[in-house]
Amino acid sequence: MEIVEVKFKSLRRELYKNTKELFLQIGNYCIVEADRGEDMGTIENVYTGGDEEIENVDKEIIRHATREDEKKLEEARAKEQKAVDVCQKKVEEHNLPMKLIDVEYQFDCNKITFYFTAETRVDFRELVRDLAAVFKTRIDLHQIGVRDEARRFNGVGMCGRKLCCATFIKEFEPITLKMAKEQNLPLTPAKISGVCGRLMCCLNYELDVYRELKKGIPKEGSIVNCFGGEYKVGKASIFDRNICLIDENGNTMRTRGMRAYD
Repeated sequence: MEIVEVKFKSLRRELYKNTKELFLQIGNYCIVEADRGEDMGTIENVYTGGDEEIENVDKEIIRHATREDEKKLEEARAKEQKAVDVCQKKVEEHNLPMKLIDVEYQFDCNKITFYFTAETRVDFRELVRDLAAVFKTRIDLHQIGVRDEARRFNGVGMCGRKLCCATFIKEFEPITLKMAKEQNLPLTPAKISGVCGRLMCCLNYELDVYRELKKGIPKEGSIVNCFGGEYKVGKASIFDRNICLIDENGNTMRTRGMRAYD
């Protein structure tokens, strides 16, 4: 049986079973089972799942989306800005310590999800009641982290490319300063932090490349015997294998491969 990855607004993704054996093409819209109703998203990936994977997927693909469905989704998206304004006003009225980030209508409008960030736990029960009274539908308030906030708004990193979290990273993994040190990066927060204010995601997935390139290069400060003498290892460039060697008199020499030059 096929397992289908479906993408929704702001890169939210979920897995579904294709029990009806529909012919599904990546990039097309489809209608899927949702919480007490239906939702609509874009087919991101289709693959044959094993028995264990299939058992862990509860919801199913219902049908292909039609032009009428696409129009209905556009109408739901058009309502979201009004929902943002209403919710923001209610947050201020209740003086809640939370920052409203985004709003997402379910395709059938049976549910509205409000995404927010907060430094502490927030009691938003009164807020939910107020919003339910205004919109006459189910209300879901979902707290997210700052990385998820950056993902929902997309953007461009200091490298000039689209944010990794908004393109190919599906799950966030812990990132530490040790990773920056291993890559010989400056520990200045402004230089190693992403738009979310946290350490850049690339510090994690690029780490294995740096570790591989470092193989065979002596550590900075170590003593090596080469070229007929004893040298202390200074700075090393792992990309071009360029190493600075310092002799006992403080004179420096650089090596590229096995060739030395002043």
